[in-house]
Amino acid sequence: MSAPSPDEAPYALGLRSFHREGRVSNLPVEGVLPPWLEGTLIRNGPARFEVGTEPYNHWFDGLAMLHAFTFKGGAVSYQNRFLRSRSFAEGETAGRIRRAEFATDPCYTLFGRVMAIFNPPITDNANVNVHRIGGHRVALTETPLPIRFHPETLETLGVLDWEDDLKGTVTTAHPHEDPDTGALYSYTAHFGRRNHYHLYRIDPGSTKRYRVASMPVDRPAYMHAFAMTTEHLILVEYPLVVNPLDLLRSGVPFIRNYRWEPEQGTRFQVFARDSGTHLGTWQADACFAFHQLNAFVDGDDVVIDLAGYDDAGIIDQLYLEPLRRGATHGIRAMPWRFRLGLSDPSRRAHRTQLSDQNIELPRIDEALNGRPYRFAWGVANQVPGHFTDALVKLDVATGRAEVWHPEGCFPGEPVFLPRPEGRKGEDDGILLSVVLEPREGRSWLAVLDAATLALQARVTLPHAIPLGFHGAFWDES
Repeated sequence: MSAPSPDEAPYALGLRSFHREGRVSNLPVEGVLPPWLEGTLIRNGPARFEVGTEPYNHWFDGLAMLHAFTFKGGAVSYQNRFLRSRSFAEGETAGRIRRAEFATDPCYTLFGRVMAIFNPPITDNANVNVHRIGGHRVALTETPLPIRFHPETLETLGVLDWEDDLKGTVTTAHPHEDPDTGALYSYTAHFGRRNHYHLYRIDPGSTKRYRVASMPVDRPAYMHAFAMTTEHLILVEYPLVVNPLDLLRSGVPFIRNYRWEPEQGTRFQVFARDSGTHLGTWQADACFAFHQLNAFVDGDDVVIDLAGYDDAGIIDQLYLEPLRRGATHGIRAMPWRFRLGLSDPSRRAHRTQLSDQNIELPRIDEALNGRPYRFAWGVANQVPGHFTDALVKLDVATGRAEVWHPEGCFPGEPVFLPRPEGRKGEDDGILLSVVLEPREGRSWLAVLDAATLALQARVTLPHAIPLGFHGAFWDES
């Protein structure tokens, strides 16, 4: 991984290609690890930002790499491997980019451009998240092509074969798991002669998607995630929309075909989770978000908390060239609560702000997914232009926020692990976050008290790893 040049932002080290793969045993541990911490944290994110001499344009485009931290008997080991997707393999063979990504298109010949119109190669560069589907560990992105990998070796095992014929062009890398049943819920948007949103369920141990609901749509919205309560599935349609025909004929990368149309406002499409009945459309002023914090039922209201922006300009701020130079305002999403009155004839979604503290890549106690909750943890930006330079704990009931801001460091998404026995409250547990420390040219894993954000231990790597997106922890069971 090459060091940033003097005119680059300090965190630019985390946006440089990292080619090394391997395993390191017995990493140095400073502090004390909880004795109950046994299992593996697997992180996902982009790690190669060019193929041959052709660069990717956007942070979301880089080729996926998996990183695993395994805790066993008080010792910590680390290993990492590139995800050998077809996007990766074809690029390796050709020496150039072969499949279109979020904001990068291959440099086609005239014949290649014509053929791509009729048979566009869909990326399977699953660099966003990891999950478990039907007994398989999979890497996910926004195309419906999950990539299986071995949980111990990180070896790539190929695309997951769905046991159904549900059509979809784009999807989310954030399925919701019901804490009680283990069923997964997700959605896909199908582009064709007629465009549809499809909401579906996957039962535990299965790879079959059962359609819960479908909804026709003229111009689909870009939705990185969606919301779920114990009774509802909610699609939040921000006014960043696309005419799918433009994807075929425009010749520009995927996201550049979407248009920001704030006059449309933001629409909340609410469906009954069991029957799939469309309960209605609620309207709010225009906004944008990648992630929801959580959603739940409160009396006759559906409550949705999200990490919101005034518009979709954050997407442009994450292009690699300006991002590496520090030409960004930082990721400063605000925690907004939308309240949808199911019996309110106005069908307005009423917005309030939960705190003055910004938050992104939010995580909660997964046992409270879709249920009333109090705490969320995420990354934050404290110094404008310093990207994600802090972790935050947000009390959504009071608006109070605790901040952990290690000087000169850039923490990633915090994964919350509850204390397994003798738990004293919702925030009784730890956070795991991979921290980039550019001045030392390395990364380390922070283990923090989830209640106070006090640093309990740090596990140091011999090198830096790129800034990533999402991850999951799996214990030995």
